[in-house]
Amino acid sequence: MTSVLLDALHSPRRRELLRLCWDAPMAAGDLHRALPDVTFGAISQQLRRLRDAGLVDVQCRGRRRLYRARRAALGPFRRWLQASWDDALYRLTLAAELEAARRGPAPDHPASP
Repeated sequence: MTSVLLDALHSPRRRELLRLCWDAPMAAGDLHRALPDVTFGAISQQLRRLRDAGLVDVQCRGRRRLYRARRAALGPFRRWLQASWDDALYRLTLAAELEAARRGPAPDHPASP
């Protein structure tokens, strides 16, 4: 179980998805809008990995799927995750990890004046 858990937490995107649905259930579409640089299909794959690792619960409401973090499933990693999410450097670290893991051409940024 621990290696599955570590593998699921290895991805910065999966950690960010877990953070987003930590306090309240979120629809897959809302999670996708929170990470606009990722396709909906990629979000779906990441959520499936989290579900398969037992880190999120999925509740179907009509055509929507709501995802919520299973805090108890994280065991000793829970405190570490929460502390890192509260840390001011978390956002900077996340941005760097996401950029390093990004696939495809670099986004076009307008030139500075």
